[in-house]
Amino acid sequence: MGIDTESDIEANLQIGPTDKGMVRIYVEAGGAEIPMDFSPDDADEIAEEISAAANRARAMKPGRR
Repeated sequence: MGIDTESDIEANLQIGPTDKGMVRIYVEAGGAEIPMDFSPDDADEIAEEISAAANRARAMKPGRR
């Protein structure tokens, strides 16, 4: 499975600040829990990457150009 392959796996995603001033992305799926902490600057970069990927995905949809 690659980044561009769809999956039927369901996951719970939560994002929020920690008590240490970090941004936590918390993923829970299939009994696994993955907490990932990022500095606010890194979180901003991740947000920009997500936004850019969303824009690319929109451009791929049939009938959208």
